[in-house]
This record gives sequence, structure tokens and C-alpha cells, in this order.
Amino acid sequence: MKIVIAPDSFKGSLTSQQAAATMQRAIQSASPVFNTVTKPMADGGEGTLDALMAATDGEKKFLNCTGPLGEERTSWYATLKNETAVIEVATIAGLTLVPEEKRNPDLTTSFGIGEAIKDAIDEGFTEILVGLGGSSTNDGGLGMLQALGLKAFDGKGRELPAKGASILKVTELDFSQLDERLKNVEIKVACDVDNPLTGPRGASAVYGPQKGATEQQVEHYDAAMERYGKLTEAEIGKNHMEVGGAGAAGGLGFALLTIGAELVSGAKLIAEAIGLEESLADADLVFTGEGQSDEQTLYGKAPGYVAELARKHGLPIVLVSGSIGGNVEELNRLFAGCFSIITGPMRLEDCITHAEQLLYDATTQIIHLIETTSRLEI
Repeated sequence: MKIVIAPDSFKGSLTSQQAAATMQRAIQSASPVFNTVTKPMADGGEGTLDALMAATDGEKKFLNCTGPLGEERTSWYATLKNETAVIEVATIAGLTLVPEEKRNPDLTTSFGIGEAIKDAIDEGFTEILVGLGGSSTNDGGLGMLQALGLKAFDGKGRELPAKGASILKVTELDFSQLDERLKNVEIKVACDVDNPLTGPRGASAVYGPQKGATEQQVEHYDAAMERYGKLTEAEIGKNHMEVGGAGAAGGLGFALLTIGAELVSGAKLIAEAIGLEESLADADLVFTGEGQSDEQTLYGKAPGYVAELARKHGLPIVLVSGSIGGNVEELNRLFAGCFSIITGPMRLEDCITHAEQLLYDATTQIIHLIETTSRLEI
């Protein structure tokens, strides 16, 4: 039996490469007759750079830029052999870079993303890929645009600083000093969600709370994002607020659309780069996973896309995740079985610390079950 192992990262604990290797080790230890192939996945969020670099023999380009709390930090982006620069939001302005006690959309900024784009253009890249997932920001990409030359003003004509709270005050935007070189650069955005900019499914309502937004802040930011979106659309003469993915990464998707970027499925892009579908052609079973699974897994997330490919090839697929929530019946539409690696009450810190062993143990038990009950020839 050939098993393809294609998990996403387990955020904060295991990279997709580590998760795939752990699952492979568990399967081979439980039954050495299984033939396993690892295809670590990503969908635009954490792990996108590593997955693409591993698939294309890319290199790291280091730069000094602004971190999510406005601090100066050394970060990096990937340069691929096809002369594409790949910028991962999670690496520069990611949620994991902000201590829990400091998670507040008033304080975080996407300014560093704009600095990375400028650096890539300075280096001569004319093709840039931005991976959107895992952001700590909810500034509508205003900070990123400011780094690229946009001027934002409040009602008294004062220029606003590049921090999250500025979107609450902006009443005027000046695009006249936006970096002219952007017109000659092709930007693709690897996006793992299809949320619009505002409303019940918008950036603030859906993702604001996980970035530290209170219920009141969610209301204020959604209203501010609506005003900012309309100001932007009036300036550029194009409507992007309702585009699926505009609300990704706290509205960064929307800001990137305003400078001519194209939103693409992050999971599809990674899958094509690593040759996932080719590996499924003669497979018998697929394993995937992620840190937390719920109905959102089915809409743009890496395990959901892997499941769609598995179904296309008539293959059963097993989901092994840090935790399973929401409507499991929805997940069972695509997955033959959904399993959490948590076996009992545990503190989050312990789950993260012991994620590798927990994943190993869960995978081992699933393989024992498959080995005992499957009618497939092994």
C-alpha cells in the first residue's frame, strides 16, 4: 500500500516538514510494509516559504524591516530559482511574533510587508509571491501601502503613523507617491481564505478576535475598514472590497489588490510546486493534518485542498489534527476519518510541547486500525 503524507504545519509546534516526517516515522514503525511518500503542504500561511524552498531549491534573502509591533527586526524572504521572490506574512508580521499579552490590533502593523516588497524590487525581482496566512494585523494593509509610498491623513490633515489604530482615523488617502516600479512587477498572492473585507465574514469579524480584538474593537474596525475601503476604491476607481480573499490577513488581501496583485489559491500553488497530484496517481491512501480543524478547513485550507485532490483520484483520506472543532459532519464529507491527537484534558502549552509525540502516537493507532480492518491489499 502506498500512503501519501501531506500535512500542513501545526501552528506554533510543528512545521509541515516535521509533521510529515513524524507521521511517516509512525507509519513505518507500525508496519514497515507500507510505502510512504511525504509531501509537506502549506496554503499561504506559516510554512509556505519552507515548502516552496524545499520544492525549488530556493535561498533566503535577509533584510532589516519593521516587525508587527513597530520594532526593528531582521527577517527574510525566499528567492526561488525561477527568479521569483516569496514573502511570507507570518515571517514578518505573524501572530506568533507577538506575545499574547501584546496582541491588540491598535498596535500591530503590516508596514514590514511593504518594506519587503520594496527590497525585492530593489533586488531586481519582477515577480513576487506573497503568502498571506498567519498575520497579526488588522490594519487593512494600510501599513504596507504606507511603506510603499501611500500617505494617509486624519480629519485634521495630519499624516497618520504606520500602526493599526491609524485605520480608525483615516479620512484621506494620497496614492500619488506610491512606488512607480509596482506597475512593472507581477504580484501573486497565495491566499487560504475567501473572506471579503468587511461584514459578518470580513477581516475584523472573523479573524479580529484571534488577534486580540475585543468585541467593541471588532465593531470599530469593521466600520473603519468599510470607510477605508470606500476611500481606496474611490481613489483607484476599482472595486475590490467584496472580492473573496480581500479580508485575508486583516485586509492585506484588499490592499494588495489595490496595487494590481492577483489572488490565487495558496494550497493549489504549493500543491503544484511540490507535485502532489502526480504522487496521488498510484497511491492507496492519503494522510493530512493541521493544528486545528473545523469547517474553515474545507474553504481554502491546505488539508481541504489535499482532500479535494484525493477525492478526484478516488482515494480515502485521513485527517489528523491538533484539535477538531465545529461541525465534524461537514468535515466527513471529504475525509474518511477525522482524528485529534489530544487524548485527554491538557493545557495548551503541554499540547504544543508534546505535539510531536502526540502526533506520532495518534498516527500509530490509526495505522493499527487500518492494518486490522482495511480490505485493501497491503
